[in-house]
Amino acid sequence: MAVRIRLSRHGKKKAPFYRLVVADSRSPRDGRFIEMIGTYNPMTDPADVKVDQDRALHWLGVGATPSDTARALLRKAGVWDQFTESKTGGAEKTDKAE
Repeated sequence: MAVRIRLSRHGKKKAPFYRLVVADSRSPRDGRFIEMIGTYNPMTDPADVKVDQDRALHWLGVGATPSDTARALLRKAGVWDQFTESKTGGAEKTDKAE
């Protein structure tokens, strides 16, 4: 089962609200999902992004692949940097420091 982290659209017409969900890649966009790990509201200024960092890191750690938009939101929330840092063992930061 291929697991993806992606957005699920909710809200009214011309007033979108998105949930950041972990879902099977074969399920429909707004259909069944495994777990909701955050929200994204693009209508506020600035856009409101809330992510449960522990659960997002868990799902990334077990192999869930984020969509391009979900990766951008995870990067904005700081989760993606934590994940890549833990994955590389902090090697990137030591290379940059030298």
